[in-house]
Amino acid sequence: MKLLIADDDRDIIKALTALLEHSHYSTDAVQNGCDAYDYAVAGDYDALILDVMMPGMDGLEVLKKLRADGIRTPVLLLSARGEVEDRINGLDAGADDYLPKPFAAGELLARVRAMLRRRDQYRGDILEFQGLALNLSTYELTCGGENLRLMNREFQMLELLMQSPGNVISTERFLERIWGWDTQVDVSVVWVYISNLRKKLEKLNAPVSIKAVRGAGYCLECRKPERTLP
Repeated sequence: MKLLIADDDRDIIKALTALLEHSHYSTDAVQNGCDAYDYAVAGDYDALILDVMMPGMDGLEVLKKLRADGIRTPVLLLSARGEVEDRINGLDAGADDYLPKPFAAGELLARVRAMLRRRDQYRGDILEFQGLALNLSTYELTCGGENLRLMNREFQMLELLMQSPGNVISTERFLERIWGWDTQVDVSVVWVYISNLRKKLEKLNAPVSIKAVRGAGYCLECRKPERTLP
């Protein structure tokens, strides 16, 4: 899942990025409200984490503008202002949650998980396809009673594939979704991770495979049975 972080404090951005990526989320980060709005409108995010006090456009203004534009992406507001009236204003503006600073890392993660569960499109804690199951809480891949734990990027890529099996996902979408818009990562990195995932699917003897569609990208499909000679 991909999150956008917007905060004018570099240290907070650095800490939140490390925390969320360690918890298997991919992130983009910006330091002002104008960029937060532009990214939120143009990007494909599962949730937004917005600081209230930002230059250019504060978090409440960003939130109100997004809601006026019909963008319903879940939003968690962060603010040093923790009075009841401030929380009411944030929630009334369209926020899904409000967390006063300072906060505990565990609480922020719990609030993000709860916010994602409330989304209309939320699929639950398990993604399944043809007997293959991906646990979104433990990052474990299970098939036929066997299981293994995926590394961070592997998990994020397979999650994207399992959310829409059969649909082709381009290399560019993998890079944008998982590594971020401004990444300098070469496309060959995607090939390496796809290769690793294929090996792990084979290790589990999974009935699915990752198909390369020439010039388009990759998709998850049922593995074709091997032909046997008569």
